[in-house]
Amino acid sequence: MNRNINHKPETGNQEPEKRTAFRAADPQYYVRGVLEKNRRILAKTITLIESSHPSHQDLARSILDGLLPHTGKAVRLGVTGVPGVGKSTFVESLGMMLVKKGHRLAVLAVDPSSRRSGGSLMADKMRMEKLSVEENAFIRPSPSGATLGGVARKTREAMLVCEAAGFDVIIVETVGVGQSETEVSSMVDFFLVLMLAGAGDGIQGIKKGVLELADAVAINKADGDNIDKAKNARKEYESALQLLIPSTLTWTPPVVVCSSVEMTGISEIWDIALDHRDKMTKSGELGLNRQKQSVNWMWALVEEGLKERFHNNPDVKKLLSKITRDVEKGIKTPTVGAGELLFSLDRNCK
Repeated sequence: MNRNINHKPETGNQEPEKRTAFRAADPQYYVRGVLEKNRRILAKTITLIESSHPSHQDLARSILDGLLPHTGKAVRLGVTGVPGVGKSTFVESLGMMLVKKGHRLAVLAVDPSSRRSGGSLMADKMRMEKLSVEENAFIRPSPSGATLGGVARKTREAMLVCEAAGFDVIIVETVGVGQSETEVSSMVDFFLVLMLAGAGDGIQGIKKGVLELADAVAINKADGDNIDKAKNARKEYESALQLLIPSTLTWTPPVVVCSSVEMTGISEIWDIALDHRDKMTKSGELGLNRQKQSVNWMWALVEEGLKERFHNNPDVKKLLSKITRDVEKGIKTPTVGAGELLFSLDRNCK
């Protein structure tokens, strides 16, 4: 009988475990791995960045500082659209074309999270079967959580990590479309809105605010019996865009028709994105827009941090349940309740 069957050797495994733990706490381990295009370390880095653990957040900040000088060269595209428009199919078709052209592509696909359970379908890798097995493509599904804009909380950071890993095209695919989805435009260079023809309300099917942010509109699923409807929808959207005040004199958003299944119009959309980048670069607006995006990102993080500190404040925690009940019962107005909570936070800060 072997009495040592459950005995762990004193040497051998312990030292490698210590070395692994040491490396995992060293930001240079992640920085080097990402710059060396190590896909496993790239995925671990994004997971670390998405973590809400305080020690992970400190480590993530150090990693991002180390990677920042190696970012900023990629083409950043945002893709959004009404539910059922075929965003994932479109992204896969565009992605396969780009990979064949020799590009390295990262897709940051945001899946909707359940408000009840917090769970997410995370199905983009299943939907993009062809693209997911390409060596020069990297697909990262992330839950949207409670973040407005249909963009995962750490999508911006993940985008920088992918750029540092040598991906020259970054596509951010958002949950859907609407006023809360416009957040994507604050982190990309080119914002594409996908639409459907014959979907009922036509122009009413999309918020005016999203159209104002669009750098191009594409009528998808323009194939089979739907081609004529797509062409008519194109004219409608061209007329609608003419009524909007352009965000820049450098660029007029075009409207095109495409079919992700038949691969028609996909190459044209990529050419439009490159033309947009070229014109915005020459006018200096690309750099200025990215500077504004960085400042807006900073303030978004400040607001997020203040909200987190508010909910973690011990005085707020003591009062929150009682004040919430008083507001629910009508004993206090929401204005008074909010004032008391904010005053308790202010008093604690002093």
